[in-house]
Amino acid sequence: MRVAIIGGGAGGFFSAIAVKENYPDADVVILEKSKKLLSKVKISGGGRCNVTNGCESIKELSAAYPRGSRQLRKLFGTFNNHDVIEWFESRGVALLTQEDGCVFPVSQDSQSIIDCFLKECKRLQVGIETSAGVTKLQRSDQGVQVTISSKEDRLFDNVIIATGGSPKLSGLDWLADLGHEISEPVPSLFTFNMPKESITELMGVVVEKAIVTIEGAKLKGDGPLLITHWGMSGPAVLKLSSFGARILHEMNYNCKAQVNWANEVNESKIFDSLVELTKEHPNKQLGTIRPYFLPVRLWHFLLDKTQISKITTWGQLSKKALNKLVNILANDTYSVSGKTTFKEEFVTCGGVSLDSVTIKTMQSKAVNNLYFTGEVLDIDGITGGYNFQAAWTTAFIAAKLGG
Repeated sequence: MRVAIIGGGAGGFFSAIAVKENYPDADVVILEKSKKLLSKVKISGGGRCNVTNGCESIKELSAAYPRGSRQLRKLFGTFNNHDVIEWFESRGVALLTQEDGCVFPVSQDSQSIIDCFLKECKRLQVGIETSAGVTKLQRSDQGVQVTISSKEDRLFDNVIIATGGSPKLSGLDWLADLGHEISEPVPSLFTFNMPKESITELMGVVVEKAIVTIEGAKLKGDGPLLITHWGMSGPAVLKLSSFGARILHEMNYNCKAQVNWANEVNESKIFDSLVELTKEHPNKQLGTIRPYFLPVRLWHFLLDKTQISKITTWGQLSKKALNKLVNILANDTYSVSGKTTFKEEFVTCGGVSLDSVTIKTMQSKAVNNLYFTGEVLDIDGITGGYNFQAAWTTAFIAAKLGG
C-alpha cells in the first residue's frame, strides 16, 4: 500500500508515523513543498513547543476550540491530550505541565519534539521528500493521483493532507476544485494594536486576571493581559481574537476594547471593595494602596486617567469619585486600530469545511481514500497547544485510513 502525506509539519509527521505503525508493510512518504521540515513546531511556544494542554476532562478540552469543538469532542474519546502525553513520553520525550495548563518538553526546547519525529520516521522507514510541492490531486480508480511540481505524477492508494492553514482563499483552490466546501480563512490568535493609546507606555506590565470585551459585540476573553509597546496581548486578548476572528475581521480590526481590570463583572461588588478600602485605609494615599493588587504603574495610570490625584487619601473620596474608579476598573476603554499576527506562527479561522469530511475517519466526502488532518481544516484553538492537540488527534484518526 502506497500512502502520501502532503505536508511536513506536526500533523504530517504524526500521521505518517501512525500510518506506518498501523500498516507496517505500507510504503509511506512525506511530501513537503519547502526545504524545511517541522518549521512551525520549531518556533512554537517561543521555541519550546507547547505540545498540548493539561485539561482534566474532554469537556474542558473541547471547549477551547471556537471552531470544531463539537466534532473534536467525539474524536477526543479516541485520542486526547492524555494520550498525547503518553505517546511522547513512551518515546523518550519527558513532558512538564505548567500551572497554566500548558505542556512543554522538560528540555524547554522544541528540538526534542523534532528529534523524536525524525527518529521515529527513521526507525519506521518513512520516506521524506523536501522541495516536493503538490500542485494538483486527481481521482483515480486505483487511488489518488498526485501532481508534484517539476516531477512526474505519482499514484497513491491513500493520501493524507496535512498542509496546515492557508492565509489566503486562493491557497485552498486545489481542494475546492475537488468538490470540498471551503470556509474563507481569516486570521485568528492575534494581538491588538493601539497606536493612539498612551497605555502602551506601560509596556511589559502584566495583569494576571482581566476580562476583555468588544463594544457592540458579544465577545469576551479572560486571563492574563500583557501591555505591549504596540497595544495589548496575552491570553485574554488571544482568546478573544480566536472566538471573535470573523467578527473582528468584519470590523476591519477597528473597534473599542473594554478592559475589566478587576476581573469582576458585578460592579456593585467592585464598589463595595473600594468602600472597604476607605474604611481600612482612610489616611493612606490612593497612590500607595492598590485595589485588586494591580501593578503600581497601571494603577497610577488609571488614577491619572480619572483625574483623581494620587495624593488623595482613601478617606477623602466622594461617592462620585468612587463611581469614577468603579467605572475605570470595570469598563476601561481603548481604541483598537489593527492587529499584529506573528507570521511564522499564524493560525487561521477557516479552511476545509468539516461538512466536507466524515469526522469518524477524517476521510473526504468528495474523494475516496483522501484524508485530512490539522489546520487545513476549519478547526482552531485558543492557543498553540490546543492547535497542536487538534493536529495530533485528527492525524491519529486519519492514519487509520478508514480502518
